[in-house]
Amino acid sequence: MRFTVATGRNPEITRRVRSSGSQTALYCLVAFSAFLVASQVEADLVGHGGPVKSIQVSHDGKRAVSASFDYSIVYWDLGSQTPIETYVEHEGAVNAVRFLPEDGLALSGGDDGTLLLGSLTEGEVLAKLEGHTSKIAAIAVSPDGRLAASAGWDHTIRLWDLVERQEIRVLEGHDSNVNTVAFSPDGTLLASGSYDTTVRIWRVEDGEQIWRLPGHDFAVNSLAFSPDGQSVISVSTDESVRIWGVEEGTEFAKLEGHEGSVLAVAVSPDGSVLASSGLEGRIFLWDLETREFTRSLKGHRGPVWALAFAPDGATLLSAGTDDVIKVWDIVSGALVGEDSSAENGIADAEEELSRGAQLFNKCAACHTVELDGGNKAGPTLYGLFGRKAGTVPDYKYSEALTGSTIVWGAETIDRLFTDGPDRFVPGSKMPLQRMPSEADRQALIEYLEGVTAPDDG
Repeated sequence: MRFTVATGRNPEITRRVRSSGSQTALYCLVAFSAFLVASQVEADLVGHGGPVKSIQVSHDGKRAVSASFDYSIVYWDLGSQTPIETYVEHEGAVNAVRFLPEDGLALSGGDDGTLLLGSLTEGEVLAKLEGHTSKIAAIAVSPDGRLAASAGWDHTIRLWDLVERQEIRVLEGHDSNVNTVAFSPDGTLLASGSYDTTVRIWRVEDGEQIWRLPGHDFAVNSLAFSPDGQSVISVSTDESVRIWGVEEGTEFAKLEGHEGSVLAVAVSPDGSVLASSGLEGRIFLWDLETREFTRSLKGHRGPVWALAFAPDGATLLSAGTDDVIKVWDIVSGALVGEDSSAENGIADAEEELSRGAQLFNKCAACHTVELDGGNKAGPTLYGLFGRKAGTVPDYKYSEALTGSTIVWGAETIDRLFTDGPDRFVPGSKMPLQRMPSEADRQALIEYLEGVTAPDDG
């Protein structure tokens, strides 16, 4: 059964949501977000009820599609900057979505470990592709639309035949979660990046690994081929952007300037501009030929997880933990539909945050701290100190935390970030990495103790 509800600025715009079990509550979240539309600036695409993880612009530049932690996929009209349809079909957060060359078709992947091939125009799921044993972090579609690749936290990359709608090959070699994949422009090669700090290049025809490219110090979060197929650009938690030669299998350049993890990368269609974004909430633009920094775009509140160029190469879309998608004119540096001075106050205010608040920006992607904040991808942290782990009502915990004896406090939170979730609570679905700095851990703990404390009133 499907519900059809009028939403957005235009009452003719509808969103369709599958009614099944826990997704009913998610439907309410998505529908509620529509009431916020009128209060947002015209430059923002508003419709998601949680952090936006992925976005892509259609081949004709008229549409976009985005995926979010709120379990939804939104299909957008870029001319009016309004949602056309919103779909909740996955049984978990949606981490990736990509258009197919055929009009109106898209492929998505999420925390439920499945790929869904669907028609955005008809509102129908055409195929459900299963094979991964853990979350799907990213997907890519070959230029001809016949193949797809999915990056899984089961340490594998899987190739799919989208015509026959079946798995055709499993690529193994990474030593940890695979975060990102990308096809070369001619579709013959596939690049992947992982928590194991490496970028790997595979031959699509037979699945053979051609290059293992070490060099990053921490996880590789996103990557993209240059339009000529000669280079692969990767970004990492180590705060760097690196350019690799595909034929040589060597590092060409290391671009530095970000202060915090770099989460997303995109290259303009003509190959002249490289965009990167990350934890600090800024978008950096680089001249790909000279490999020099040209400008930064300030406007998001919190980390920016997704970037996508429009076909014209002058328009860039960005999205992140503030739940909105912004549309930029990269020539002027202004938001489309808004005075360019409007975003500067946000960035300046972010810079004034305490160290603990800055560190919590990443946590805010999954957790709320207010009494009425509710659960997101992770449980609410309201009343965290002194609370037994795994006890927030209406949150579906992993088996590792169900019945846990851990009680959250300064000591246990410190151990969580010293050892990392994978060691402190083996089997936990919490994705954060270790925090080696004792000063940073203490700053975060002090901030959490204050901001999550129950109101005495």
